Amino acid sequence: MTAPSRVLALSGGVGGARLAWGLASVLPADKLTVAVNVGDDFEHLGLPICPDLDTVVYTLAGVVNREQGWGRADETWGTLEELRALGAESWFLLGDRDIAVHLLRRQLLSAGCSLSQATQTIAQQLGVATRVVPVTDAPLRTRVHTAGDGVLGFQDYFVRRRCAPALKSLEFEGASAAQPSPGVLEALADPALSGIIVCPSNPYLSVAPMLAVSGLRAALRAARVPVIAVSPIVGGQAIKGPTAKIMRELGVEPSAAVIAELYSDFVDCVIVDECDAAQVAGDPRFAVAHTVMRDDDGRSALARACLQCLEQLRTDGRRSSARQITSGITCG
Repeated sequence: MTAPSRVLALSGGVGGARLAWGLASVLPADKLTVAVNVGDDFEHLGLPICPDLDTVVYTLAGVVNREQGWGRADETWGTLEELRALGAESWFLLGDRDIAVHLLRRQLLSAGCSLSQATQTIAQQLGVATRVVPVTDAPLRTRVHTAGDGVLGFQDYFVRRRCAPALKSLEFEGASAAQPSPGVLEALADPALSGIIVCPSNPYLSVAPMLAVSGLRAALRAARVPVIAVSPIVGGQAIKGPTAKIMRELGVEPSAAVIAELYSDFVDCVIVDECDAAQVAGDPRFAVAHTVMRDDDGRSALARACLQCLEQLRTDGRRSSARQITSGITCG
């Protein structure tokens, strides 16, 4: 397999971060850009929290809590315990090492740095050579419209209420005014770009906010290189997170076919797990690989499968005719 010149990956949190690690393990650092969702960012206790960005950076740096997939390894909780003793809000878990990152981010942003610049500094200080960028530097916030609890901020829905309220629809506040970050624009315009990968992140909570950024979905649709996605649905269930629950609440039965439909206007091929091979047999929209990343070998193997898929699409000169169709993610 010939290594591609440049790859752009779109990532949410845990699942996307694991594939990003796999890609970083098989590609030179200067060959990969990881653009990350910021729809779940928020301010908590005066600190700017960027959960998906931090999960990707921590994972690439090798300092993530591998068991849970987010947060820091060997974390301590003295600050959170003291906050609880003082009666402050403690529903969002902030470890001491994690707080240090948020404090540095606040200092950098207050000094006039963009979110991209702050992320670059934090990643470099943690030893990450791969380029990690927010999908946009502008404020972008996911608002969750629920059946019985009204409109909730993302972290209120996702963490405080553990995704229990039934989801009716999603709103991406600020998306129409947001522009792709400089890192995303540079990656898309790079003449050496040879493929784009949508990581196996939640299509509603992680990927949809990115696609809502003004002009990004159109840019993916017009991309001169193959675009592939890895399905987060395996055997009708999500490996991690509430993807399957949300689909059912929106009246959609979780399946690889639904993922293909959600991305049909810009994705050329969806990689599904081996256990779903029979469901997609003979359908040119799909490729099959082992997508469950149980360990580092699994992450690297899936990354190689993605690169092989991109190479095959380039060799075949194949583009999905559906790129000409305006469809896309619907959230209620």
